[in-house]
Amino acid sequence: MAKKPLGPVRRAFSPWDDPSEQPFIEFRNITKRFGNFVAVDNLSLKIYKREFHALLGGSGCGKTTLMRMLAGFEAPTEGQIFLEGQDLAGVPPYKRPVNMMFQSYALFPHMNVEKNIAFGLEMDGLPAREIKSRVHEMLSLVKLEGFAKRKPHQLSGGQRQRVALARSLAKRPKVLLLDEPLAALDKKLREETQLELINLQEQLRMTFLIVTHDQEEAMTVADRISVMDKGRILQNATPGEIYEQPNSRFVAEFIGDINVLDGQVTKKENEDVQMFSSVLGDHLDVRYPTPASVGDHAALAIRPEKMRISFDKPAHPGTNAIQGEVWDIAYMGDVSIYHIKVAETETLRAIVANTTRLVERPITWEDQVWLSWDSDAGVILTR
Repeated sequence: MAKKPLGPVRRAFSPWDDPSEQPFIEFRNITKRFGNFVAVDNLSLKIYKREFHALLGGSGCGKTTLMRMLAGFEAPTEGQIFLEGQDLAGVPPYKRPVNMMFQSYALFPHMNVEKNIAFGLEMDGLPAREIKSRVHEMLSLVKLEGFAKRKPHQLSGGQRQRVALARSLAKRPKVLLLDEPLAALDKKLREETQLELINLQEQLRMTFLIVTHDQEEAMTVADRISVMDKGRILQNATPGEIYEQPNSRFVAEFIGDINVLDGQVTKKENEDVQMFSSVLGDHLDVRYPTPASVGDHAALAIRPEKMRISFDKPAHPGTNAIQGEVWDIAYMGDVSIYHIKVAETETLRAIVANTTRLVERPITWEDQVWLSWDSDAGVILTR
């Protein structure tokens, strides 16, 4: 029986939880070296049919190299890559049932929109009638029917992105590879296009693999995210699991904003754990399953939105409370981020939703406040 997903999911889809389900794409013990530099380090990953999978990480983590090996532009130094059970070793890029949409879009400036979309089909020698039909289908799919005769320089950034997407889809690949496809778009257009990508992927029932360094983008579009660093996958899980249950300090700090308090486990009874923070000089109560034992060093990670600020110390049990001073406030419009100095070398952040139109807040700079959170709000990290 499949486990219940953690956090909201956009569709009932989790083939990775079914032991009988075979992967559509499999990277098996892949290593890629460029001279003495190891770009991908003994990495294994299974991606399933119709999955929207994100490779997420900073520059140089190996995510683009991994995608380029699947496309056939690079060959693994060690290991194997399978697509539908077929070993892709020796299969040239033009014979692989995948297509790649590049960050630069790589549109031909001298060709109009329909010619750009038709280019790959013409190279494959398809009949003119079939090419015309597919181009019309792609223009309709990306909602550019009225732009067929325009050149790329006559289009907005978002429209050029759609043309590149249509060209990538025209050949009907089994897998679409997206290399930072929205990086050139402004924030609002990028958010709109993310939702369009989700709807398009579900409509086509295709497998999408996206490379991105944008955490919010990965969280929005992907069914699962592989967080990468130094050529390895540190955690591969759904967006809800990645955010709420990070398996390491790197993942916790890379995905969103988080407070991390170092400490030592002083008491443990099933999932009820007590940790001592030497910086705060206090014991903290945590309800979280952890392999850490009494005496082990660990870290408590708490998301800022799970923290509360008040002038009075909370009275109800099961609540951790620390007194501090409001050191800084970042007004973001929808929320305000409070930086609370709770020790000489420790500042914690709390996010408060701005639910009223009042610009002046009751809690302001240099106020003495209590910062509190429930025992089940945090995550214990052992690495």
